[in-house]
Amino acid sequence: MTAVDARSHFGGGETAPPGPVYRWRAFSLLAVAYFMTAADMLIVNVALPTIGRELHLAPADLQWVVTAYALAFGGFLLLGGRAADLLGRRRVFTAGLALFTAASLACALAAGGTFLIVMRGVQGLGAAAVLPAALSIVMNMFTEGAERNKALGLWGAIGASGATVGVLAGGVLTRYAGWPYIFYLNVVVGGVALLLTRRVVPESRPESRLRGASRRYDPFGAVTVTAALVLMVYAISQAPTAGWTTPRTLALLATSVILLAMFVAVEARAQAPLLPLRLFRVKTLAGSNAVGFLLGAGFYGYIFIGTLYMQQVLGYSAINTGLAWLTVGLTGVALAGPAQVLVTRTSVTLVMAAGLTLTGAGILWAAQAPAHGSFWANLAGPFFLTGTVTWIFIPVSIGALAGVTERDAGIASGLIDSSQQLGGAIGVAIASTAAATRTRDLNAQGHAITDALTGGFHTALWVCGLIALAAIPITLFLIRRTGITQVGPLPPSQVPDPAAPTGHGGHR
Repeated sequence: MTAVDARSHFGGGETAPPGPVYRWRAFSLLAVAYFMTAADMLIVNVALPTIGRELHLAPADLQWVVTAYALAFGGFLLLGGRAADLLGRRRVFTAGLALFTAASLACALAAGGTFLIVMRGVQGLGAAAVLPAALSIVMNMFTEGAERNKALGLWGAIGASGATVGVLAGGVLTRYAGWPYIFYLNVVVGGVALLLTRRVVPESRPESRLRGASRRYDPFGAVTVTAALVLMVYAISQAPTAGWTTPRTLALLATSVILLAMFVAVEARAQAPLLPLRLFRVKTLAGSNAVGFLLGAGFYGYIFIGTLYMQQVLGYSAINTGLAWLTVGLTGVALAGPAQVLVTRTSVTLVMAAGLTLTGAGILWAAQAPAHGSFWANLAGPFFLTGTVTWIFIPVSIGALAGVTERDAGIASGLIDSSQQLGGAIGVAIASTAAATRTRDLNAQGHAITDALTGGFHTALWVCGLIALAAIPITLFLIRRTGITQVGPLPPSQVPDPAAPTGHGGHR
């Protein structure tokens, strides 16, 4: 890529790095930021008992330290992607990283549980700007085909390992420094990344922005979808105590459904929708996002419940819990290279279906762990097997972005990440509710607390495993190899007008 080509490709009148060395240097910095936001979803898991004791958070409220981040992250990702497309991706990436870093400092200084939960939500807002901007920059730095598949393969491996490595880092920091240092680490990494961004990362704007397209953000869409999901998660998490059929629970769920319907109605009529519904005409994109949602629900719920099982039943310390989860991350990293090769030589469908089968089977295997088990006898096998989650993350990232035009790069990037994060928030809530309900029933029947907890965790893990396996038919019916190889960027004459209500001429 010449300097002239780079200016044309990235837009904004700025010269992008001219060669592959500079592209991979920019990729490395963006990947560090992505890893940080991915790890923060679950980095606090092993510290939750300590945080609960020190900040006086009730056990039922601990999940909100995780879900507040995931809901804000997933709920505003699409708005972050839209802003990145309109304002410039590096600019939005920098602003989001600054907000994420500042909120991390506030979390580290938190003296109360409510303040920590609110700041975790602000962290999620920052991450919602960082991630789609970063991924759309990556997408536009590498041409579609083997080079982009390599970059997205590494990107998927980073996402898959971020959660498990985050758990390990959380355990080490909690054990040897204290839980606030989980967030101080973000301050250091985020600060360094901010200093390097302008020098290393090219600016990137779609051509429609350069032609002076109007700036419409659709904040009402972001608010309605996020409010709907917050109410849904709150209703699910409170149902074991309030009751599933009480007027309060039913009213919350009904309001959530109404808000979701409003969101769809708004997006169908908006001149500049937050989520252009025309994107779902591409079966591969629609299928990849459905798989991403179920993957987030099953896998994040699995890590959340597995962490509680190790600490509350087996009595593991924070650092031992983190070391146990490292087996999943190491397997994921080891399998990232083979996954990338297999996707290129076979198909996204086959690799994704294999990953879902093995990951789902591993979660169901973990559901057999007894009350008085041990890591090597009962958990090592399932943990190594679920490291195959890399074989889902990588093809999901490729399928969700295949053939997307530059104008929609930020939206498509935000959509797949939003699907995974919102799936994770809802999955954690469902798994937590399933575990609490079953534990309460077993305890009422006279079972010892350890046996009751184990039974509750078994039920939750069965739910998580079945959610992951439910994505297999979606993969086989919606995501096809032809959908990846035949979809390509539209010629300029077929790119829909940005101001059109729904757009036409979407990819097929």
